Amino acid sequence: MPTALHIGFLLFPHVTQLDLTGPAQILSRVPGAQMHLVWKTRDPVPTDVGFTINPTTTFADCPPLDVLCVPGGFGIEQLFGDAETQAFLRRQGGQARYVTSVCNGSLVLGAAGLLDGYRSACHWMWLPFLARFGAVPVAERIVRDRNRISGGGVTAGIDFGLALAAELAGEDVARTIQLALEYNPQPPFAAGSPEGAGPELVARYRAMVAPRLARVEAVLANTVEL
Repeated sequence: MPTALHIGFLLFPHVTQLDLTGPAQILSRVPGAQMHLVWKTRDPVPTDVGFTINPTTTFADCPPLDVLCVPGGFGIEQLFGDAETQAFLRRQGGQARYVTSVCNGSLVLGAAGLLDGYRSACHWMWLPFLARFGAVPVAERIVRDRNRISGGGVTAGIDFGLALAAELAGEDVARTIQLALEYNPQPPFAAGSPEGAGPELVARYRAMVAPRLARVEAVLANTVEL
């Protein structure tokens, strides 16, 4: 039997569920993988689409993780100054084999001091915030810097998951997982990046999310210690 490989995802209120469930689906098929969805309690946690996900363990009971992953979502602004969450991330991140993130979850790792001096990806809208935490923002779909591996926005988590599966179990295993999941994306529109979407659509989207960006700016400005 393969050696147990403990893979933990931070689960928090208003997480973008695909940030978590996309790579979790892939990594769960790595030989020996034991998946952990971690939060403060075992109570159901609401996601950004309205349904809930049940944690499998708590911060206190989580075993040492081989892989720590922080997904992104609407709830990240509540985590920047959350001492309990930050302490958990620092504890697990200090000994994990890989410290990883998807989308703007990289900002939460940054707030925990785990990206200082590291290159990192993030959702394109949130990428500039990384510099506040001493990270080096990189506009790529997957970024690896030593044992830090990050995926860009939301759907990049699937590509990230396959890349990490190859790191953990070899490229042949990762290719087999990709085949099993029939991951062969052929999007109907070329609007999945600012470059493809064009300036008009990008401007409209920026206007839509401006209030949220302003709230995050305010939280960061008022957070004494990140």
